[in-house]
Amino acid sequence: MFRGRPCQICAMVCCVILYLGGNGIFAQGKGSGARKSIVPAWMERDCGQGVRLRLSAAEAKQGSLVLVEVSSADALSQVKGEWDGNAIPVWREPAKEKHLRDEWRGMLGIDLEHELGKYDFSISVKRGEGAASSCTASVTVKDGRFATEKLNVAPQFVEPNPEQLARAQEESKRLHEIYATVTPAIAWKGQFRIPLTGAKTGGNFGKRRVLNGEPSSPHSGVDFPAPTGTPVHTAQRGRVVLAEPLYFSGNTVVVDHGQGIYTFYGHLSAIGVKAGDSVEAGAVLGKVGATGRVTGPHLHWGLEVNRARVNALGIVKLSLHPPEAN
Repeated sequence: MFRGRPCQICAMVCCVILYLGGNGIFAQGKGSGARKSIVPAWMERDCGQGVRLRLSAAEAKQGSLVLVEVSSADALSQVKGEWDGNAIPVWREPAKEKHLRDEWRGMLGIDLEHELGKYDFSISVKRGEGAASSCTASVTVKDGRFATEKLNVAPQFVEPNPEQLARAQEESKRLHEIYATVTPAIAWKGQFRIPLTGAKTGGNFGKRRVLNGEPSSPHSGVDFPAPTGTPVHTAQRGRVVLAEPLYFSGNTVVVDHGQGIYTFYGHLSAIGVKAGDSVEAGAVLGKVGATGRVTGPHLHWGLEVNRARVNALGIVKLSLHPPEAN
């Protein structure tokens, strides 16, 4: 069960065979100079009647993604996923193997504060009007081993007055409501990108923060230091569901990519879109700034997958097929 997120506002498959945080090695490319890369140790369950469930890992760290694949020799009229009491959306994609009639995929997000332990992931499938059958596999959540950092910020962001606190709580409630909404239509087409042109990586995800000597909520996004005014691009196609100043994250944009997948862009100096806008991959959402609770200009980039806060850099490593519905 996902734990609470006080003051979260600032915190805020070709290759379904890629796994973020799994174990294993393969040689990428040809020749003696091939680069070694991480690949999954896939877990597979034979569910009977030609149905197979595969998960990209049996163990996953807090804040990571696990990929789900359901395949069938016969056409399936319905596939539902569930993990730790939460519905996990799955979508149909063209089958990779000729002997398969149907294939469905999904992403399981492991929240950065999810309690450690073993949890069952289950699928329920139906063929036509027939009765549903189920299949289960376990995923063990492991410690994310996040560092702790101490920061000094403006006092009102550590001990807000009653009016500021009421505002922050209302904004947090709105974000929770947004993230709890699963848009069935899938907007993305292809690979997600890092929002800043030229950036290769970011930092601080999951860090346990001590602000002005007081313990605070963990950092649920990836930070990219950059000069004020640097253009911020959307990571993939989607629909803007929030574009306004928030107390902790300053000027903020949230984009819905469908299937419970949202990206979050905080501390902007300027916002260039409005709620309801449809945006293409790479569209400019605004500019880097230092609004809200910050120590300097940077982009705070967050990823929410089915109400779980995960490391946004993980989704960049996936090459996603456009789903059959598109």
